[in-house]
Amino acid sequence: MTRADLIALTPDVLAALSNRGLVKRATKEVDAGERPTLIEDTDGAVRAAYPDGVTVTLPPGGGGLAAACCSCPAPGVCRHLLAVVLTYQRTHAATTPSHAAAPDRPAAPDRQAAPDHAAGSGHDAEPGRDDAGAGGEPWRWSPGDVTDDELAAAIGAPALAAAQRRRRRGYTAVVHRPDAADPVPRVELPTGTVRFLVPRQIGYARGDAADDGGEAVALAVWACRTADREQPDRPEAQVRVGGPATVTEHPALDAAVTLAADVLLTGAAHLGSGVDARLAAVRRDLDAAGLRWPLLAVDDLAGQLEAYAARGARYRPETFADLLAELPARRRAVVNAGATPPERVLGTYEPAETPLRRVRLTGLGARVRCSGGEVGVDVVLAHPAAVSVLVLRRAYPVTDDGTPTGHELAGRRVTGATLGALAAGNVVSESAVRSAAHRLRFAAGRLARTTVTPGAGEWSGLPPGLLARDPDALAAELAGRPPRLLRPRTAAEAVRVLALGEVHAIGYAAGEQRLDATVTGADGGTATVTATHHAAAPGALDALAAALDGTHGRPRYVSGTVRRGADGLVVEPLAVVADAVVVPDLAPGAGDGRLAGAVDVRPDPVAAALGTASALLAQAAHSGLRHLAAGFPERLRTTAAGLAGVGLERCGAALSGLAGTLGADPGEPAVRAWVDAWIRLSVTAESR
Repeated sequence: MTRADLIALTPDVLAALSNRGLVKRATKEVDAGERPTLIEDTDGAVRAAYPDGVTVTLPPGGGGLAAACCSCPAPGVCRHLLAVVLTYQRTHAATTPSHAAAPDRPAAPDRQAAPDHAAGSGHDAEPGRDDAGAGGEPWRWSPGDVTDDELAAAIGAPALAAAQRRRRRGYTAVVHRPDAADPVPRVELPTGTVRFLVPRQIGYARGDAADDGGEAVALAVWACRTADREQPDRPEAQVRVGGPATVTEHPALDAAVTLAADVLLTGAAHLGSGVDARLAAVRRDLDAAGLRWPLLAVDDLAGQLEAYAARGARYRPETFADLLAELPARRRAVVNAGATPPERVLGTYEPAETPLRRVRLTGLGARVRCSGGEVGVDVVLAHPAAVSVLVLRRAYPVTDDGTPTGHELAGRRVTGATLGALAAGNVVSESAVRSAAHRLRFAAGRLARTTVTPGAGEWSGLPPGLLARDPDALAAELAGRPPRLLRPRTAAEAVRVLALGEVHAIGYAAGEQRLDATVTGADGGTATVTATHHAAAPGALDALAAALDGTHGRPRYVSGTVRRGADGLVVEPLAVVADAVVVPDLAPGAGDGRLAGAVDVRPDPVAAALGTASALLAQAAHSGLRHLAAGFPERLRTTAAGLAGVGLERCGAALSGLAGTLGADPGEPAVRAWVDAWIRLSVTAESR
């Protein structure tokens, strides 16, 4: 009996189950003829013996490589085990048909259906599902086809029982179905991401959270079942599994919304110290209720108020206003039962921190910011296994010697490596910890290890969820997201890598100190790469211009924060890959280079009108609706007329509506009208 699960283990899958260095070593040994002797039992077990006495056993069943045994002292998946798999594959290469990557069993066997909340072993088979592997497409399968009996065999009865308890409470998930470009199904859970590496072999499913005991695999399978039943045709499905009916009563969230309303009425400029106790109580209650995103919003609100009280530069009226609108926006989405599941809107039961398994991270560059008497460096790293981006944040005080530049900070060390090496290198860590907001830290410990090796910018292996080849397609993807005020509060959520075709034009707008470059994607489409000078990274624009004009070889990739602009996709770069990885914010230089070319600075009346309106609403929040000057309603009406004049009648009507609620003692109607207006402006600006 041929072990199709072993045949299906590609080098990438083996690297995910161990590490790439071990796979290379085992491959080299097998290529050199250092192969074990294999014995295949009739029940499917594979046993191997090495000349030095080491023995390996690969038992049959659904346990994957985790169930294998090797007599060597190395923990986990060792090189002996990898060499046995490689030897087995080469032994059977001549007799295995090309489509045998999928085990020999039907894609949707005849099983009895069971509802998601039941503990039975069946599930709803999806009528009409294509046979996995048909037509040479082994990726056409769903983890939802796995039964609970198979789950129990793979993860064990205790883990399955723990998962069933979690299902009874209810949870949400995002199911990403496989396709030809990304053939590995994955499921995003509150506690991490689970990938199903081998078709219909549950033993090879892998979650990125450490020590979950297999519970996450069962939760991911059940999420796939629900998605297959409720949203069978969507490549990405947000689902809710198990639990009672959606709860819309959240006293802790109501208290946070009430606090935000009181702060809006009073204004940052007139708040006293009495608000501190209310903030602490609201934060405590949100934490106890497991409402992670509102909690983080209140944390940021408290930070803004602290910065204003200390006259710190971190306080920004627009940020302050945005936070005051975010809390009621999330509450409205829950009450009104929008398209996004309430648990996704509120971050229900998102753990504050999640220790990760051994991870491989790829540096995508860095961003340097200066505010509030300190310089911050955000090192951005791709986590390909979870198709996500993590941010390592460090802050350094501004001293009497002046503000340190990004190039000077590039030499500062974190976990034994410099920030510059992390931003452009490859990281392998056994001590990585991810926060709910996708902040990264490395836990201290005698046994924890993190290594950083230089990166050459080989980003072609990044998954499609991180790597885009067509800017127009990426812009369309961004358009389909929920509004920013409702999305998960994760750092660098808009960071992507764009594979470049050509750089058509580079120009510099001297008045705005902004560099713009028009580029095409590898598969077509056009984007604008744009960066603005700032004092903490004086050499950034010169380094970016040199990287894009071919000084370091043909530019192949650019990473950065992406957004939709009036003329298409806009990329604010973090790094450019040519013959070397260039991180502009960490580059040397004084910013005295000559930047050739010019930018056609065309006026954008829509953006100008939206900016004026947002600034006016932010001023109202800063002063407080109860403390506005007598002429403020007229200013709102004038701004509303400007919005209507550029075709934004609804935005204008929202501002006019707010003007009508203001008076000697504005109350709840004024708060509601202000929130309506801010949400309208925010969504309109994001939708352009």
